[in-house]
Amino acid sequence: MARQTALPPTLPPRLIPRDTAAAYLSVAPGTLDKMVADGRVSPPLQVSDGRVAFDVRALDKDVDRLPAVGASTKSDETWES
Repeated sequence: MARQTALPPTLPPRLIPRDTAAAYLSVAPGTLDKMVADGRVSPPLQVSDGRVAFDVRALDKDVDRLPAVGASTKSDETWES
């Protein structure tokens, strides 16, 4: 990825390419693809013809929804009745 020079250094880009998104999540690009395929991570946005990019804010929300190690993945139905 080319260094962004139009933005001030304190303002990171909102949309990032696949390799950068994978690095942002600390996973390999292939793992990112699997996470998109199984719904753990939002798919990239179509920015223009032939260019897709991941929204950093969506990635942050996706990370917040990931289960903690050892956490139950069963839903808590105690509030339903």
